[in-house]
Amino acid sequence: MMKVKFAASLVALLVVAATAAAQGAGKVSMQDFSFAGTWVLDAAKSEGLPQGVEETMTIKQEKDKFAIESKMKSPRGERTMNMDFAADGKEGPFTMRMGPNEVTGKRTAKWGADATTVEITETADVPTPDGGTASIKTWRKWALSADGKTLTAEETRTSPRGEQKAKRVYNKQ
Repeated sequence: MMKVKFAASLVALLVVAATAAAQGAGKVSMQDFSFAGTWVLDAAKSEGLPQGVEETMTIKQEKDKFAIESKMKSPRGERTMNMDFAADGKEGPFTMRMGPNEVTGKRTAKWGADATTVEITETADVPTPDGGTASIKTWRKWALSADGKTLTAEETRTSPRGEQKAKRVYNKQ
């Protein structure tokens, strides 16, 4: 009787283990895809950008932590922007430069359902020319191609000037 109970327990354990393995099969984890690297803007495939914009973006990624340095050139000059965040779904503060002003706001970043995308939302109150403030909301979605060589960054920004959309396509160097 003891051998039968042991065998039944062993079979049940194997069934549970096999079911868990089957459920995990085919799922993608954030470790399967890496946004890390140097990315160069493909202006011909991008949309909603001013003419003459060039950009090189360097992304450092350690699991869900991202550090981005973006170097842009345009007819208006050159600038470097930095952004750090964790794709953990938690809201956190951020600071950015808008002209002569330093603006603070709140940022949330999270992995998409398939872990090949990251969604970033930001809200900030920015100074207006009349001395008041205006709220700006930005939503971004970064998506990696299956081969990891193309990064598509969609952006929607809502401000008192209305809604602006852009899509930037980057090629990995």
